[in-house]
Amino acid sequence: MDAFYASVEQHDNPALKGKAIAVGGEHRGVVAAASYEARKFGVRSAMPSKTAKEKCPHLIFVSPRFQRYKEISRKIREIFYEYTDLVEPLSLDEAYLDVTENKKDIESANQIAKEIRQKIFEQTGLTASAGISINKFLAKVASDINKPNGQKTIHPDKVESFLEDLPVEKFYGVGKVTANKMFSLGIYKGKDLKKRSIEDLTRLFGKSGAYYYNVVRGIHHSEVKPHRIQKSVAVERTFFEDLFDDQQVNEKLLSLSEELQNRLQKNNILGRMLTLKIKYKDFSLFTRSITREEYFSSAEQYFTTGKQLWELRPYDKPVRLLGLSLSQLNTEEKKLVSVQLKIPFKEFDDQ
Repeated sequence: MDAFYASVEQHDNPALKGKAIAVGGEHRGVVAAASYEARKFGVRSAMPSKTAKEKCPHLIFVSPRFQRYKEISRKIREIFYEYTDLVEPLSLDEAYLDVTENKKDIESANQIAKEIRQKIFEQTGLTASAGISINKFLAKVASDINKPNGQKTIHPDKVESFLEDLPVEKFYGVGKVTANKMFSLGIYKGKDLKKRSIEDLTRLFGKSGAYYYNVVRGIHHSEVKPHRIQKSVAVERTFFEDLFDDQQVNEKLLSLSEELQNRLQKNNILGRMLTLKIKYKDFSLFTRSITREEYFSSAEQYFTTGKQLWELRPYDKPVRLLGLSLSQLNTEEKKLVSVQLKIPFKEFDDQ
């Protein structure tokens, strides 16, 4: 979806159309989503609201409405399931679809993408973009090329030349820090990356080195997994006023513990590892975890353990964010459907 949260707000409130808006808290929060009008000024998701306002003084902040976003997301997924059951949601606004064998027997993956995007617009009033190719990595990269409201196909015959000419910062999985490291090594495009041996890349980038070696050659074997296994459940809060003392922290930890328990109870989830996240006023970050042999099972246990982790903090600085997350969950992996991708590419036009 194109700037999903922000687009929903502009759709539901026509007075916001064409304006620079950010979904999130204006005073002490972060930007959850920015409209394309705001992005022109450098406003991006996960950016501190204060920074966003400095970049775009006329930026309008809108409080998030996650129930509304979930409602629309469900409608969009229903459209996906008209074509295939092999849908792997990544978030409320993004998913992979394997349409090798689709329910409508449409031979062209490009045509399927066009139909889905048109149905999304007709039923929600929102635009979507699509990437079509032979694996998830290439489809993901392609989906960003003709945004907003477009699609891009990377034909099997064009994969090699496409990747060789692709700037390394456009490779999915290459973040800003990694990209800068690659630049310092003279790696600017896929063709530069391709010259490096797997041993060289592993030495420079650790386990990710093998991933870079393969994807620059168009190799990515990850299947579309219709049942993603939830690995953690987290709650966190950014505070309007900094927290300075233990009493304030304890009050917030208790509230977070109760919220975490409510979320876990709804889905019958238990976990063994509890992690406390602290973000200080200067944006430095601290996390610390405790793992138990038995599952955590109550808000009281989260609260007591959270306080123990708080005592391990390295600094006595003002706190702007606290978070608790539970991992090593009792969710069991389910057998996944495996289908080799052999998508026919009969139409090469991009929109």
